[in-house]
Amino acid sequence: MVRKREDGRLVPKMMSFDVFGTLISVRDSSYGAFQRILDATGARGVDTKEFWEFWEHRNIEQYWEPYRSYREICRTSLSDAFARHGIRGDPNLIDYYFDAFSSFFLYDDVLPTLERLAGRYKLAVVSNIDDDLLALTPLSRSFDLVCTAERAGGYKPDGTLFQYLIDNAGIPKSDILHSGQSQFTDLVGGKPKGLTIAWINRRSVPLDDSVPRPDYVFNDIQSLLGLVET
Repeated sequence: MVRKREDGRLVPKMMSFDVFGTLISVRDSSYGAFQRILDATGARGVDTKEFWEFWEHRNIEQYWEPYRSYREICRTSLSDAFARHGIRGDPNLIDYYFDAFSSFFLYDDVLPTLERLAGRYKLAVVSNIDDDLLALTPLSRSFDLVCTAERAGGYKPDGTLFQYLIDNAGIPKSDILHSGQSQFTDLVGGKPKGLTIAWINRRSVPLDDSVPRPDYVFNDIQSLLGLVET
C-alpha cells in the first residue's frame, strides 16, 4: 500500500492511469465509428451501444489468451459480434474504429488534473493498446512512463501489463498509485500484483462480486487531488 500521512493523504512517487474510459471517453468517442460499421453491413435494428458492449466484452476475454496485437483482437471481436447479431460483415470494417482515434475526446477533468499532479509526481499510462494507436489519441502530453500491451507483450487482466509497470517504474510498487475504470482489467489485473488502486467509476456501475476490492473509489480523476498532496 502507498504510504499515508497523518492527515490520511497518500504520498505516492508515481501515479499511473488507465487510458480508455479513465482519461478518454471511449464509449462516446467510439459509437459513431461503430454505427458506420453497422451501416456498412446494411444491418437494421441493431443497438449500437449493445453491439459495442458485446464487442468490448470479447476483447477482454481475448486479453487472457496468448498475446496478439490489439488490432488483431479488435478484428476478431468484430467478427464475433457480427456472428452474435446475425450480421454478414467484413471484420476489416474495424478500421473505421481505428480511424476515429484522432477524434477521440478527453474527459473535461483530465488535462487540469494531470497538470496539477505532474508538478509533484511521476506520471505513467497503462493501456491495453498498440503503440501506434495510442499515439493517434488526443492524449498529447508526455508521461514519465508509457506502458502498453505491445511493449509488455500482454494485457492487464492476467497481470502481464501491470508487471511491466512494476518492472519499469524504477521505484517499489508500494510507491505507485494506479487509477483505472475497468474492474475486469484494472482491478482483476492490478490488485493481485499488490498495487494500490483507485477505481474511477465514472458511469456509477456496481462493483462485481467476483473482482478484487479497490482501495479507493471515485467518480472522476479530479477527486484524486483530495487523496494526494498537491
